[in-house]
Amino acid sequence: MSTRIQVQVRRIYDAPMPSDGVRVLVDRLWPRGVSKSRAHLDEWCKQIAPSTDLRNWYHHDPESFDEFALRYADELRDPEPAAALAHLRELAEKQTLTLLTATKNPEISEAAVLARLLSGSDRHRRAEA
Repeated sequence: MSTRIQVQVRRIYDAPMPSDGVRVLVDRLWPRGVSKSRAHLDEWCKQIAPSTDLRNWYHHDPESFDEFALRYADELRDPEPAAALAHLRELAEKQTLTLLTATKNPEISEAAVLARLLSGSDRHRRAEA
C-alpha cells in the first residue's frame, strides 16, 4: 500500500497556516529575529541541515542549485542525516509536513531538496556507477 506524502516548504518568517500540519525547521542555525514561541515549531531538525562547508560553498547561488542538491543528497546518506530523513518521512506519512527555512528563496534551499526527496520527485540523484 502506497502512502501519499504531502510536503510543503515555507519560510519561518511567514505566519503559520492551519494547513501546515507538522512544522519542522530544517536549518542548522536558529533564524534571526524569530522567538521560539513565534516560530510555532513542532520540531527543529538541525541534524538534517547541510554541512557548514556545503552551505558556505553554495551560498544560495541559483546557478549552483543543481550541484548543491546533488552534494546535499550525498550528505544525506551519512548515518545521522539519514536517520533524520527517515524520521521526516515517518512524519510526512502521517500528516502534511511543512519544512521551514529562513532562506530568502526557499525554492532553492535545502528544504526544497528535502521536499523532493520525501515526495519521491527527486531529480537530484547521482547516477549509480
